[in-house]
Amino acid sequence: MTRSHRLILGVAASLTLSATATAQPATQYPTSWDPALMQRADIKAAMARLEQNFPQQVEEWIRLTEMPAKSGKEEARAAHVKAAFEKEGLRTSVDSIGNVIGVRKGTGGGPTIVIMAHMDVVFENTTPKKVRRSGDTLFAPGVGDNTASVANMLSTLRTMNATRFTHKGDIIFIGTVQEEVGLKGAEYWLAHNPRPDLLIVPDGAFGSVSYGALGIFWTKYVFTSPGAHTLASRGRPTPVRAVAEAVQRLYEIEFPALPDGAVMNIGQIHGGEIFNSVPQELYFTVDLRSPDPVLLDSLDRTITRVTKEVAEKHKVGLRVEVDQKNQAGGTEKQLEGARAHPLVQTAVDINRFLGISSGMPGAREAVPTGATDANPGVVRKIPSIAIGGSRANGAHQLTEYALASTALPSTKLLYLLTATFADGIKTVPPGKIVP
Repeated sequence: MTRSHRLILGVAASLTLSATATAQPATQYPTSWDPALMQRADIKAAMARLEQNFPQQVEEWIRLTEMPAKSGKEEARAAHVKAAFEKEGLRTSVDSIGNVIGVRKGTGGGPTIVIMAHMDVVFENTTPKKVRRSGDTLFAPGVGDNTASVANMLSTLRTMNATRFTHKGDIIFIGTVQEEVGLKGAEYWLAHNPRPDLLIVPDGAFGSVSYGALGIFWTKYVFTSPGAHTLASRGRPTPVRAVAEAVQRLYEIEFPALPDGAVMNIGQIHGGEIFNSVPQELYFTVDLRSPDPVLLDSLDRTITRVTKEVAEKHKVGLRVEVDQKNQAGGTEKQLEGARAHPLVQTAVDINRFLGISSGMPGAREAVPTGATDANPGVVRKIPSIAIGGSRANGAHQLTEYALASTALPSTKLLYLLTATFADGIKTVPPGKIVP
């Protein structure tokens, strides 16, 4: 998050600035949220049904959590989601990468709204995922990220059908795959289908709205050599010295820190087979992240250049393997236009209406970053946001847990967002704008 800096030239000037500041209205963003929507009979019925059926939603959430869903091996969850889409009468399909798509047709003339919830988790399918419930808390690997949102999406769909919700534009529900290994399912769908008008992704931090995209580059640098027995190793080229120097030099590169700068981490170093031999292959991995596309590309080139120089110096081979390149959406300043789209402030305002907050004093309600299925939409300049599915902690850890009751307001948020834009993208009169 960027920080505003103000230069105070003296006590008198400070008092003058303070008085001026109190006279100025808070920054306002366009919003489409109108609390009058809650007076509609169908919306009242929908909210009541979500509450009445929430125990069943939690039970489905638990069943989904206990299904195997390692990235690339999501078949069990995909079958469940596909069956739910078909039962609710959606035009259902599964694309070649494994995404499950269900289209709820509109009457025509409205925006196409895409709702994406990723089905995969980071855990191996052999990892025990039995949910343990203690009061309002659900304990299990993957229970929060992102299983809660899959159940929220299905509950939203069923409630729309039960209350005969109508809309002009198509609403496309998608259970995506391989989010955890590079947002691959979302990227594939957006690359092979007509551009939607809005993209809503239930994922991310509870109580905040993400409208940005953190660029993520994962690269493996593999040093190679003919190898040699220890007794014949003296003076021979070795990937070990190359890796040692490359890692040292890479950590000496200076660049600004997040939120507008970057972060680099070397997460893996692997290679060698035995004690008494020069390894024939040794590699390290680089996880490079930044919201700034120019900085991200520049650092990526610099890292590769430095690594090549080290390989040449030590007379070893080098193989560069790119695992993923999720492009960056832009810094906060570069995303000013995205922040001004009513989709963002509408989500913020509905959060406030429902009493949803991040739970951290001073936390921002809308953040210009993110690492979710919304990222490919942000990069494509599609109005895209990520919203939380539940209040959870310990993502990607065996100790992960989620507060069950928080999925209800999250589902209401998803429903009300969709209902707000179902017939068009418009703003409420300025008098109703929430600063």
